[in-house]
Amino acid sequence: MLSRVAASLYWLSRYVERSDGILRMLKINYASSQDAVHEFTWEPVIRIFAGHDDETAALGNDSRTVMKYMLTGKNNPNSILNIITFARENARGVQEHITKDLWQCLNEYYHTVKDHRMENALKKDDPISLLDVLIKQVMLYYGTVEITMERGEGRSFMNIGAYLERAIQSVDILDTKFGSIDHNPDLLRDTTYWKHLLLSLGGYEIYLKTYRTGFEAENVIEQVVLNNDFPRSVIYSVNHIERYFERLKSDSNLDSFRELSFLIGKLQSHIRYSSVKTIEDEGLHTFLTQIRAQLFGIGDALNNHYFANS
Repeated sequence: MLSRVAASLYWLSRYVERSDGILRMLKINYASSQDAVHEFTWEPVIRIFAGHDDETAALGNDSRTVMKYMLTGKNNPNSILNIITFARENARGVQEHITKDLWQCLNEYYHTVKDHRMENALKKDDPISLLDVLIKQVMLYYGTVEITMERGEGRSFMNIGAYLERAIQSVDILDTKFGSIDHNPDLLRDTTYWKHLLLSLGGYEIYLKTYRTGFEAENVIEQVVLNNDFPRSVIYSVNHIERYFERLKSDSNLDSFRELSFLIGKLQSHIRYSSVKTIEDEGLHTFLTQIRAQLFGIGDALNNHYFANS
């Protein structure tokens, strides 16, 4: 497979996965803003997905202003509009390597976001309903990929991109949410805070089934980082990066394969042989910073060895 094609499939998948994370965070945070959660702020969402500069600082705490910036803001590189535009451009360049159904699915997602009626809906309609429409577009994409894409190299690069993006998001959300506790220790006892954190990662129902003792910080850390059965845990994502990368092994790329396989295995072992206690002893922020750096290192190595720095 040409490096250009591999890179386009990888980034197509990363962009769609990123849009899913943003949409779910926006939905849960908007619901939080309506529930009058203690000291509610949009700052963590903006920091994770849009960075911090003068433009984002000027957004303030007005929910509809933030939603417009995150969904259709043309000056925001990580707005849903821009992300799906990038995803569609990558798909356009490799149409012969994806199914017609998948191209049509992405095209529909793009036109749904770009529809001028979305701007109007953001001003006067219930944003939750609008977000649900977009989330269903992402779910349609996942289903289309699952039932139409050939299980070959292209699919492997797509899955590596999706799980790498998912792991980075889980690390960033956990780090940001626990960082807020340092400034407001009362959040440790706020069950609503933990509920919204888990809902933003799609892990609330799994948590209730797994832990019977109520909401505790240690259990949240265990689920989001170490739970092999939680689809958005860091270890689950890394395990699947390793699984799909193994399928790329061939006689023509052994040196590159070994170097990247070592990085993935090192990260996998780092997480697998950690526990909540060792993480707390090391410091959660320090631990997550190391994991994030290793995830970015894997992304850089893929770029260098498989995508020809594209």
